[in-house]
Amino acid sequence: MSLPTDRKYAASHEWILPEGDLLVVGITDPAQEQLGDLVFVGDVNVGARLAAGQTAGVVESVKAASDIYAPVAGEIVAFNDSLQDDPAQINSAPYTAWIFKIKPDNAADTGALLDAAGYQAVVDAG
Repeated sequence: MSLPTDRKYAASHEWILPEGDLLVVGITDPAQEQLGDLVFVGDVNVGARLAAGQTAGVVESVKAASDIYAPVAGEIVAFNDSLQDDPAQINSAPYTAWIFKIKPDNAADTGALLDAAGYQAVVDAG
């Protein structure tokens, strides 16, 4: 597995990619692989203010449901509405199909997240 090196990762399997003063958030390939075919992505509340690690939404597959967490503290400013009709986008393109965008309270908080090698070590450790 080759992880994109242009983003940061949370140990809880979210990725973040800076976009101006926002952070685009999705779930990683290992996460979607573990879940299997996704049938629902949602419960993301645009306008919600979250602390780092708070539940931001949910993904459900035929096998399981899993919370999606805010990788940093901030305000959710967008949800990828196309996932409501086609949640499988995440299965086919996990690093392109984003779930939500968050405006961080402090952009420097991303420094506490993992780089690709650090996240790979988390995945390898199981």
